[in-house]
Amino acid sequence: MEISQRAQNMPSSPIRRLAPYADAAKRNGIKVYHLNIGQPDIKTPQCGLDALHSIDRKILEYSPSDGYLSLRMKMVSYYAQYGIYLSPDEIIITSGGSEAVLFAFLACLSPGDEIIVTDPFYANYMAFAISVGAVIKSVKTSIEDGFRLPSVEAFEEQITPRTKAILICNPNTPTGYLYTRAEMNRLRDIVRRHDLFLFSDEVYREFIYTGMPYISAFHLSGIENNVILFDSVSKRYSECGIRIGCLCTKNKQVHDAVMKFCQARLSPPLIGQIVAEASIGVDKAYMQGVYEEYLDRRNFLIDGLNRIPGVYSPIPMGAFYTVAKLPVDDAEKFCIWCLSEFQYEGATVMMAPASGFYTEPGEGRHEVRIAYVLNKEDLAKALVCLAKALEAYPGRLK
Repeated sequence: MEISQRAQNMPSSPIRRLAPYADAAKRNGIKVYHLNIGQPDIKTPQCGLDALHSIDRKILEYSPSDGYLSLRMKMVSYYAQYGIYLSPDEIIITSGGSEAVLFAFLACLSPGDEIIVTDPFYANYMAFAISVGAVIKSVKTSIEDGFRLPSVEAFEEQITPRTKAILICNPNTPTGYLYTRAEMNRLRDIVRRHDLFLFSDEVYREFIYTGMPYISAFHLSGIENNVILFDSVSKRYSECGIRIGCLCTKNKQVHDAVMKFCQARLSPPLIGQIVAEASIGVDKAYMQGVYEEYLDRRNFLIDGLNRIPGVYSPIPMGAFYTVAKLPVDDAEKFCIWCLSEFQYEGATVMMAPASGFYTEPGEGRHEVRIAYVLNKEDLAKALVCLAKALEAYPGRLK
């Protein structure tokens, strides 16, 4: 007996696949600084925790397949703060942002249809594309110019009769890049000219570190019916584990198609919705404090990385990730070596090899994605470990 071809083609997560090495290091008493995964160490809002602790129900029932109306109404008010005007029936609550992506792919893409992404991209997009039989095609960005959006011509070179969508993440993971108004307008023009869907992952909108305004796909005039937005409370409120996200669309046909898949999985998490609804009411001081903490961490980390001989990281303008270029023969080998053969004063560092965020083998070979989700004291120790590891690594490039 064999597993499916789909399962054979499914890539392992570059974020989690080195976990066995980290687990082994911990069993050997080594402290591992996790820079590989976007799991914030910031406390969840107290209003969300209070809602969790005060749950007093005799039955933990199914919710509606599109989520509780009260939660969707709260999200309407939340989005209005950002100039995104939706009605509750244009919002579908999902089991995390990941399910929103999967359901959009299932509703909009047939086997063999193509999605254009910017390379590097969030690795799970590839997994979801494989799940539905779609094909990822990429336009290349470069660490040398800070991963800025490629030209219109670069996008249009990838468009074929099977192209159905462009997918962006703004602000971006893994790079931290933030699209400008001019770049978003270029995307709008391509989408409108070729009648494509624009899938827009906007999970990190709270974390923008420039004076530029936040530009949502829903701010682009003339393509309102083409836009499908993905969102999540995971990073915003440090609530990754409650698995609450959403899909937003003004396209009634897409909405109704997504609802069929929502009904098939019955309902999004009940308890997660209760916590998320309470958290949307968090005071502005909490969000401002979180923002300032990430900005401080970003500045500290990028300065520290670029002080290490041979290391280069552009300054990310959003989210809480950066891609750094290392002077090593192979970043994945280096990351494994850090976990399996290296320690400095009883500690080591775990990063995500960036090759797993690219479409073509060999790309990103000298790069890692780093999440600055640790406090500055731990970031400082992680930077020391990284510098010492690079000094000792036998595959260091001159």
